[in-house]
Amino acid sequence: MRIKIKLIGFLLISWFLLHEIIIVVDGLNDNPVKSDYAVIFGNTVNPDGTLSDRLKARVNKGLQLYNDSLVDKIVVSGGLGKEGVYEGAKMSEYLISHGVPGYNVITDDNGNNTLLTVQNFSANFPESSSVIVVSQFYHISRAKLAFRKAGVKKVTGAHPNYYELRDIYSLFREFFGYYKYLLF
Repeated sequence: MRIKIKLIGFLLISWFLLHEIIIVVDGLNDNPVKSDYAVIFGNTVNPDGTLSDRLKARVNKGLQLYNDSLVDKIVVSGGLGKEGVYEGAKMSEYLISHGVPGYNVITDDNGNNTLLTVQNFSANFPESSSVIVVSQFYHISRAKLAFRKAGVKKVTGAHPNYYELRDIYSLFREFFGYYKYLLF
């Protein structure tokens, strides 16, 4: 009995570690191709209304995709943060102030989480067949899975070169989030 418990424990830990490696490799290997939209996932806005460093890095990555002509339209999605500011609105302002015409920026202020962002996108752009997801490296796999489950045929990812110590916790959390999305 004790050997079975150890074996099960070993298999569960191995599964977890292997999946974490897959998340890291997938997230760090950007593979954006010409797509209908870039979808930038929201994150913290500073109390003064400026983008946090993490969010600014994401938006700059989306701006790079736009400037490289990989997308014609950018969807910025986020919710109302505890700071009382809509993440999507602030990301939109930033992109417009950096040269993206307003008609090429679509704001989703109701994308409070990954699933809501994907559902809102699918409802507004049911004809879209290609998306580049823009988020931190650890979030790319789950975001791509959510878009594929929503029927988007070609989903690629791009991450900013911005890393924090909290990425370790986020990476741990993504294991469970991925399977929640996969199974439901």
